Amino acid sequence: MVRVRKSEERGHADHGWLEARHSFSFASYHDPEWMGFRSLRVLNEDVIQARRGFGTHPHRDMEIVTVVLEGALTHEDSMGSRATLRPGIVQRMSAGTGIMHSEMNDSDAPCHLYQTWIMPDGAGHQPRYEDRPFDLAARRDRLRLIVSPDGRDGSLDVHQDVSIYDAALGSGVEVAHALADGRHAWIQVAAGSVHVNGETLEAGDAAAVSDEAALSIAAIDDAEFLLFDLA
Repeated sequence: MVRVRKSEERGHADHGWLEARHSFSFASYHDPEWMGFRSLRVLNEDVIQARRGFGTHPHRDMEIVTVVLEGALTHEDSMGSRATLRPGIVQRMSAGTGIMHSEMNDSDAPCHLYQTWIMPDGAGHQPRYEDRPFDLAARRDRLRLIVSPDGRDGSLDVHQDVSIYDAALGSGVEVAHALADGRHAWIQVAAGSVHVNGETLEAGDAAAVSDEAALSIAAIDDAEFLLFDLA
């Protein structure tokens, strides 16, 4: 079963300095049909204007993964971490027992990003932070693992049974991904358009997949997407 989540059906907030699209209920946006999918609780697409951002705020018991599509985002936290995220640099923050952080666009251009909150496998983990550069060319015409529960193949590790892949497919290129029994998937299209098991997804669209043995993802034109393999 493939359930399509169209871009225009997502929650939308325009604060002037921030334009956000919410795949799942978040802040003032509430949709009881879209409270999350498996361990995915938040999947936001944000555009943060130049010299603006999120001031210091808390998180607790959540695995947070940030992928910058365009621009730059500066992170600072209560553990002393400071980093500037750009395309190709993936961030993982395990909030655990509690962490304070800020996310600011210190550049003169907008920052476009996806941020995912994943419910952890339990409460009370030790807070931790890591970001890692990934070669953008290495995702060309293939699924490339960037997050996993065990840090395999050079990926960032999270406290949950979820594997996240990214890909940039040229027009006409097709990739396949097998889903083990009882596994589910979420595909989030960042750019271009793809066919997913017969369904057409455009930029900003997503698909929630259950009870399928495999995924076939074919680029209609040049396309970029994230794939979440979930318990």
